Amino acid sequence: MKKDQLLTRRTLLTGVAALGAAGVGGALAAGLGDGPAKPPAPAPGPPQRSPLKPSAYRLQPLTGYGAPTAGPGRPPVRSEPILRMTGRGRTMMLTFDDGPHPEYTPRILDTLAKYEVRATFFVCGEMADYNRDLLTRMADEGHVVGNHTWSHPLLTKLSRRRVRSEMERTSEVVERACGEAPRWFRAPYGAWNRAAFQLGAELGMEPLAWTVDTLDWTTPGTGTIVDRVEEGAAPGVVVLSHDAGGDRSQSVRALRRYLPELLDSGYHLTVPRRRLI
Repeated sequence: MKKDQLLTRRTLLTGVAALGAAGVGGALAAGLGDGPAKPPAPAPGPPQRSPLKPSAYRLQPLTGYGAPTAGPGRPPVRSEPILRMTGRGRTMMLTFDDGPHPEYTPRILDTLAKYEVRATFFVCGEMADYNRDLLTRMADEGHVVGNHTWSHPLLTKLSRRRVRSEMERTSEVVERACGEAPRWFRAPYGAWNRAAFQLGAELGMEPLAWTVDTLDWTTPGTGTIVDRVEEGAAPGVVVLSHDAGGDRSQSVRALRRYLPELLDSGYHLTVPRRRLI
């Protein structure tokens, strides 16, 4: 995704005079605007480590967090994740966890492209490492790629060192595939702790949770997933679905049904932006 930067150039004129004769010289200096500088292209990393075998993981996500407080500049160390968007109009966000999956993620991307809608994908490093081409496609098509740890563990059961490793390894894969490190993080199962908030901020990421859980990982049926999205639709809502972690064919079919209906109802589907959530 491209970052807008304002480049300003100022010309410095210097003059010297001696014994009635004058000479003029010029020097050009460049400065950055108020946008952040684009990070340099990452250097080749160490030899690729064999990713862990994707595990079967599904616990009941935790919910019930309060509203966050906004903070400019570097991501603040929060004590609660961001749950919903703020702003005007009928704006919502669609988010997909646990991928990318070589079968289901392309179908979801195809549907989003058909309706020219962008979404946020919170990827697991062990899946992303196998499917870097899908990460690149996400970035090329304007979607946001977030960090969902490497192996989808329960962070509250890990040491601080292990939590950092789970985050860092995934951020490295995303940066190599997309050209920039992720700016958003989501804890597996919605299980946040102090280490997750602190380490996420140190790595430049904001914590994003959700408002509407489709519970699609329980495979409740395509119609049930559609109903949950449409009944929960409201300005500022963040919808949680999945594109991996099991059979996600119901999630794919549900998106094809509820997305055009949301658009016809006047909703604008967008992606998170810093200081706008």
